[in-house]
Amino acid sequence: MSPRSYADGEEGAGAEVLTLPDNPSPAATPNGSQSQRQGQGAASEGTARESVVLVTGMSGAGRSVALKFFEDLGYEAVDNLPLSMLGMLTRGVDTGRPVALGVDSRTRGFSADTLLKLARATKTRMEAKAALVFLDCDDEVLIRRFKETRRRHPLALDRPVSDGIRIERSLLAPLRDSADLVIDTSVLMPSELRRLLAGRFGLERAGELTVTVISFAYRQGVPREADLVFDTRFLRNPHYDESLKSFDGRDRAVASHIEADPDFARFFEDLTRLVGPLLPRFLAEGKSYLTIGIGCTGGRHRSVFVAERLAAWLGAQGFKAGVSHRDVHRASLDTP
Repeated sequence: MSPRSYADGEEGAGAEVLTLPDNPSPAATPNGSQSQRQGQGAASEGTARESVVLVTGMSGAGRSVALKFFEDLGYEAVDNLPLSMLGMLTRGVDTGRPVALGVDSRTRGFSADTLLKLARATKTRMEAKAALVFLDCDDEVLIRRFKETRRRHPLALDRPVSDGIRIERSLLAPLRDSADLVIDTSVLMPSELRRLLAGRFGLERAGELTVTVISFAYRQGVPREADLVFDTRFLRNPHYDESLKSFDGRDRAVASHIEADPDFARFFEDLTRLVGPLLPRFLAEGKSYLTIGIGCTGGRHRSVFVAERLAAWLGAQGFKAGVSHRDVHRASLDTP
């Protein structure tokens, strides 16, 4: 798979530049090309949780890429229609195929209050089968993305990008506060954004909980989408073994090194005893997706191994489980 960035297919000023690894492992991209092909014909196998999804957010946060992923999930994606036409479109939605509608500050006739009223009216009319999704991103990351793509901010064509971000953040604040789902893409890879959208908006299958285990480096920050987070920095660190530091937690030698830690077996047993009883309760409360974060210092060895082991255990228990390694390709060999 070739590298893909948030900027692919992005029109206007809101371009993203984060890219996927050159050769992501199947585990790191649970909704890869094969899943995309299957998604086109999946409408007959399940029912979308929402018939209408309104997708908005900060310029540069990945709205256009999110709409492409919604298409992969079987949604009909429509971008940047005037708000007056969006209202007509939502009233005429064929519930047999869900629709994802992209709206941002460049949309003709844009008004946060008008969009909120449209979202609320759509939810009422469709008996809550509608959702408002807001894509957010840290200011400094947005500034870097605009600079790297050499684009101007749509709300500050003759001023610094930071002015446009400030104006837009204030303009969109009511939408963010009222959104059904806020996704921060500051450190998300496109594959991770796809996974989040698939978990929340994929075809519904009764009684199914989708669990994603994500490994991460604490020095890069805790994943904001994580529901549960576990720290593995107390385990023996393969980084300090010269024969192991260039490998990661998916390699057998690294796994053996961590397994040899006298505290690992007890830790993993306690971890599964804690997580196991929680999952049926989450499902009983109507939760259809869960993200578990496993962290270590560099996101390369201990967290990767434990995430792989936990995902395998969850699969053996009958749960639909996937694994993603957020920082394994970013980790420096000099990072402990």
